[in-house]
Amino acid sequence: MTAFSPAPLTRSLTLLLAATCALSVASVYFAQPLLESMATSLGVATGKVGLVVGATQAGYAIGLLLVVPLGDLFERKRLIVCQLLLSAAALLAVGLAQDWAVLLLAMSLVGLLAVVVQVVVAHAATLATAQEQGRVVGQVTSGVVLGILLARLVAGAFADVAGWRSVYFVAAGLALLMALLLWRKLPSAQPGARSASYRQLLASVVGLYRHDRLLRQRGLLALLTFAAFSVLWSAMVLPLSAPALALSHTQIGLFGLAGAAGALAANWAGRLADRGKGALGTTVGLSALVLSWLPLGFAEQSLVALLIGVLLLDLAVQLVHVSNQNAVISLRPEARTRLNAGYITCYFIGGALGSLLGTQLFEYSGWKAIVAAGIVIGMLALLVWVLAERRRKLQPPRPSAAAS
Repeated sequence: MTAFSPAPLTRSLTLLLAATCALSVASVYFAQPLLESMATSLGVATGKVGLVVGATQAGYAIGLLLVVPLGDLFERKRLIVCQLLLSAAALLAVGLAQDWAVLLLAMSLVGLLAVVVQVVVAHAATLATAQEQGRVVGQVTSGVVLGILLARLVAGAFADVAGWRSVYFVAAGLALLMALLLWRKLPSAQPGARSASYRQLLASVVGLYRHDRLLRQRGLLALLTFAAFSVLWSAMVLPLSAPALALSHTQIGLFGLAGAAGALAANWAGRLADRGKGALGTTVGLSALVLSWLPLGFAEQSLVALLIGVLLLDLAVQLVHVSNQNAVISLRPEARTRLNAGYITCYFIGGALGSLLGTQLFEYSGWKAIVAAGIVIGMLALLVWVLAERRRKLQPPRPSAAAS
């Protein structure tokens, strides 16, 4: 392994890595307030436009399984820079797309390459000293939250000024800038699993699913909660931009700032997990997930009700997500990266399914169908959790099950 000093990981470099994470994860969410404009521009039926978000999230899920493991095989600095350069090309292709099939392909590539976030976080942890690792990882991953919070607002604002394509042209330019800066500033470090083959690393992720019941249970919860989240966000832009309300892209994007409540919930869920009460965070989160759809049922009549519902839903999703993630990465400390990749894959598969379901339901049955779907998904997630907890209490898993 090549020796290096952790000293080059300065505050400015840490902020650059956080900004890279923010841009990369934002590229997955840019499209949500732009769906109506995309559909109009390309002459696509409303029921199909959810495929844009679904293709992006499906690409991210595939990237988690197929691209992230490369960080254990190849030098991460070069891998990060290459991913950013390819991401710039994919974002440019989205902005230039004049054909529906080309747009979907380009969006799936945007999602596939956005998993550079996971490689950046791993590289930052490698470069940091043992004493500062937690702080550095926390600062870098804060970029993910920032990217999610601002993506819809920034995309809406740019689209109002210069059209939806401008969002992706600007993002492509920023990705090129990030690649150049990281190539010049980022220290290198050798991968930690060069003796393993790519096939072995992929097989190990599948093996984790096979042997760890908790990973399967938490992965299913992740799939369901993010599906409910995406059902709302993929369909919400349609009634808000309709003539009855006729909100601008910027106004629709402002609802994304409600995710700040989710950030607070994430901190609370983390503290609960540290005190051994992660199950409480999951229970509260899933209950809030179901309850959030009650005010959302009046969203067409009241923007206040919509705001309350969005706040509650974002809070619920973050509570469940952080509780899930803490439980999963505690299974095997030596396999945390692969466990996290496996878990996040379920998360984004749920997002892709929810996005497709949301626009389809809205086209055929309107907002009431969206609310009904959200309640059903939330109740199903709560049922999965109740049954899992009952099984855990009646038959606790053997210690060897989590270590095998």
